[in-house]
Amino acid sequence: MPIHAKEHLPLSLEPHAVAQVPPPPQHQWYLPLLLQCSTFTEHQNLLQDQEGFWSLHAARHANTGPSQPIFTPERPQSGPSPERSEPTTRSPSLSTPPDTGQRLSLSSSSSKPPIPSSYSTSQQVYGLFEGMLEKLELDDDAAEPESDIYLRFMKSHKCYDIVPTSSKLVVFDTALQVKKAFFALVANGVRAAPLWDTEKQSFVGMLTITDFIIILHRYYKSPMVQIYELEEHKLETWREVYLQATFKPLVNISPDASLFEAVYTLIKNKIHRLPVIDPVTGNALYILTHKRILKFLQLFMREMPKPAFMKQSLGELGIGTYRDIAFIHPHTPIIKALNIFVERRVSALPVVDETGKVVDIYSKFDVINLAAEKTYNNLDITVTQALKHRSQYFEGVVKCHKMETLETTVERIVKAEVHRLVVVDERSNIEGIISLSDILQALVLSPADVRKEETVTE
Repeated sequence: MPIHAKEHLPLSLEPHAVAQVPPPPQHQWYLPLLLQCSTFTEHQNLLQDQEGFWSLHAARHANTGPSQPIFTPERPQSGPSPERSEPTTRSPSLSTPPDTGQRLSLSSSSSKPPIPSSYSTSQQVYGLFEGMLEKLELDDDAAEPESDIYLRFMKSHKCYDIVPTSSKLVVFDTALQVKKAFFALVANGVRAAPLWDTEKQSFVGMLTITDFIIILHRYYKSPMVQIYELEEHKLETWREVYLQATFKPLVNISPDASLFEAVYTLIKNKIHRLPVIDPVTGNALYILTHKRILKFLQLFMREMPKPAFMKQSLGELGIGTYRDIAFIHPHTPIIKALNIFVERRVSALPVVDETGKVVDIYSKFDVINLAAEKTYNNLDITVTQALKHRSQYFEGVVKCHKMETLETTVERIVKAEVHRLVVVDERSNIEGIISLSDILQALVLSPADVRKEETVTE
């Protein structure tokens, strides 16, 4: 039976879109759809009821009254039933999420991950555009300098504020086969998924496209040799082999933590995805990214005083990487590109022709198409051949110049919805790369360092 809850939900933060959200009833019920599965049919995006992974679909229904949670049919003793308690009246606020009236028991007998709770049912979060700035003192006589206005904005808003009213979270059990997990990423249109360990009854890590690249990098030999580790291993086996010497606990953040903490955590740990997990219930609510945070900030920039550094050029501010840039050529084999991804720890490689002109870009996200097209057993093909699949919708490399202002750069990268800009000269020859983390560092963290230095000096 087709699963209709799989469609992608709008994550727009545009003011005109969010203003249309009707006020929620006093007590909302969260309507999750729990899908336990592992088998994918080749011609249908159907999820069979077998052990493997869960697609957690969370939607807020503002025009409906209280309703029972809905679950797909399950085998006996495959998981607990959600326990409901009487909802308590709580006034909506940006600092305290509303009570959804839904609870989930995390007893030792549970074999499924906790279901995400409706953490963003407050009308004030997305219904009142102007209200987002009330917690900031933006008067001209404020004691704080203008240079840290974005820092104060981030500190005055919580991760909860940025979680969309409707979202989908795909969760993998560590017992799932590696190949099926990557096929699931493709089928659900996501780049990463939290990993749930049934024995430990907790989230233990994240599966990302980087893991797929590392497996191909480690075990690919030739088109004639099957990658056994990808075909047969389970996620838990892969984690034991790969992480035995470099194991690190899952980096996550509470919905009550500030967005400043989220930015700091992302950049400090050099990660691109940060799960938002309720520390009380253990529920995974959302996955924060640089892209989502920057768009949230950019929406309110015009309402705030503009720091002087926004009018400075990228060259003056020194934002980006300009030395020893990793790049490839159109005829570079895919396996060599994967080696560069792993060895240089970069997320994208500009494709440069023989004259030095940037003609394309090959990112980590493009690698997942090897799984989608089941061509990962032949990595000797060229980058040009591998990128043919996206020729219909690819609009070209998004570029910028060192002399452009930071303000222009922020607007361009947010509007283009990309993760980096390629810095070029007047002849389109590559000069550098500017990533989302570079921009957030300049907007949020660098002013924090300046303030700290000023305090020490005084």
